[in-house]
Amino acid sequence: MSNILELHNLKKYFATQKAVDDTSFNIEKGSIFGLLGPNGAGKTTLLRMITGIFYPDSGEIIFDGKRFDPQNDIVKIGYMPEERGLYKKMKIGEQALYLAQLKGLSKSEAMEKIKFWFTRLEMQSWWNKKLEDLSKGMSQKLQFVITVLHEPKLIILDEPFSGLDPVNANLIKDEIYGLAQRGSTIIFSTHRMEQVEEICDHIVLVNLGKKILDGTVSKIKQDFKENKFGIQLDGVPGSVNSPAFELVDQKAGQLTVKINEGFRSNDVLQYFIQQNINVAGFNEILPSLNDIFIKLVEGTHSTTRSFQKVS
Repeated sequence: MSNILELHNLKKYFATQKAVDDTSFNIEKGSIFGLLGPNGAGKTTLLRMITGIFYPDSGEIIFDGKRFDPQNDIVKIGYMPEERGLYKKMKIGEQALYLAQLKGLSKSEAMEKIKFWFTRLEMQSWWNKKLEDLSKGMSQKLQFVITVLHEPKLIILDEPFSGLDPVNANLIKDEIYGLAQRGSTIIFSTHRMEQVEEICDHIVLVNLGKKILDGTVSKIKQDFKENKFGIQLDGVPGSVNSPAFELVDQKAGQLTVKINEGFRSNDVLQYFIQQNINVAGFNEILPSLNDIFIKLVEGTHSTTRSFQKVS
């Protein structure tokens, strides 16, 4: 699969701050890509370079096989920022029509697509309302529609579920899947790791301006696994003591164990069989993206503090 976006050694400095420090990664066409990092990590600066708002101090952006040309390529990108970027006093329908035409659609094309999306997301009655009359969740739905209605090749969604109730969050999530299936590429930026784990194919984690993790969600979880397993037993064992594993947690018939080096999962099962205890369930426990995020970000900050002390 070819790449829709390639970032090569991007750097962006503000005064003495390295907002983005020699960052490179690729995004495949049709993927849902997670761009993650703590506050101040450089995510917003990266997104603003990808959308042509900022120019990199050095490095190169390749968009759809060619060097990125913000003036001409911006119409192929839809950007939904975390901060609301709409006009409070303008009527919803007029605003959607105006912004759609700025993205290159004719008036008739814009009307057709607005009607489609307003019907799809149950927004037909909003046409003559003003943005200031909408709830946070309603304005979030409107901003999503305005971002995607010109069918951009690349869609950037920064905290797209902010303010949405569970029903509307699921509605938008289904639309994100649908857009990817129809050929759009999604960059998804959020602090909600459970959403990333559910939605994204591939992620990049940045911190202090640098990329510190890059890979598919499944591979990253495998790379950071700690050899932990959950065991469900029929009955409550007495003492549990084996050279094959360490007992991490025990609640009634539920155990969490960590297999020691040189042993296998079969050795754990054999132990309980020899104790005449029936094993009703046995599963590997993989770390959550949230756990991996915290571990890596805290480790990066610790290394930086140690370096500063030595310097």
